[in-house]
Amino acid sequence: VQLQASGGGLVQAGGSLRLSCAASGSIFSINAMGWYRQAPGKQRELVARITSGGSANYADSVKGRFTISRDNAKNTVYLQMNSLMPEDTAVYYCVVYRSSVSYWGQGTLVTVSS
Repeated sequence: VQLQASGGGLVQAGGSLRLSCAASGSIFSINAMGWYRQAPGKQRELVARITSGGSANYADSVKGRFTISRDNAKNTVYLQMNSLMPEDTAVYYCVVYRSSVSYWGQGTLVTVSS
């Protein structure tokens, strides 16, 4: 499984960004998809996760601001990020799960200026 993430960039606080991550290759039986992030000097943390049936869960820090969605026909997962704050600055990684194995994208940098 190969993952191609896009959509990161520089945005001012209060702004929005939409991340996309397209899966290709051996994409049959992909179940959950999600996003993690890693800020400088911090551990990687789960941002949001969505099951194949569309059930989503979020980190407390992003609830009400971020929305995860997926297009199963396109094997793509999205992360709509609104009301961005400087503490959202991080490298964002997409992840997909297939047969109990996780596959990671290369990461896309999101920088939120104050």
